[in-house]
Amino acid sequence: MIRLIFIGLLICQIFPTQTVFAKDSNSVLREKAEVLWEQGSVMHAMGLFDYAIAFFKHSIDVQPSAEAHTYLGWSLSHQGKLKEAIAHCKKAIPLDPTFGNPYNDIGVYLLEAGKPKAAIPWLRKAMHAKRYCCYQFPHYNLARILQMKGDLEGAEREFKKALEFDPDYEPARLGLEVLKRFAPKL
Repeated sequence: MIRLIFIGLLICQIFPTQTVFAKDSNSVLREKAEVLWEQGSVMHAMGLFDYAIAFFKHSIDVQPSAEAHTYLGWSLSHQGKLKEAIAHCKKAIPLDPTFGNPYNDIGVYLLEAGKPKAAIPWLRKAMHAKRYCCYQFPHYNLARILQMKGDLEGAEREFKKALEFDPDYEPARLGLEVLKRFAPKL
């Protein structure tokens, strides 16, 4: 494990050591913050959440971004720190209101905290965000809530919408399959 951490850090350290003098200080800070965010993403992907959190925090210290706050929240959520995760996602939104990830993530964290009703408006905001890679996620998460509430037709509709965005999204496909098995009239 230590070897993986060292290799990950070594790979990530290759690029930030290069200095570009022709750029203004804001772009240099932005690039440094982005590299730190990327390092945090590598650590997160490796399941090394303490290291990921440190990199994301350092990125925010250099130059706050919606991505760094959102991913910091994601790493914190893996440690069960849902209130802190939500707080960082809320800090991300004013930095880039078009970024969909923090809206969906807040919805997921509220759902995990047993507050599905409070999650719904956040998921709807994610569905309408202009900059979001994964529109299937808020539809899938809303389907889960509707299913829990007994609105099986609504859940079916949202599972299908998730699959429109990503036909290979297995959780939505399985959710739809379970609905059809237990509520065959749908």
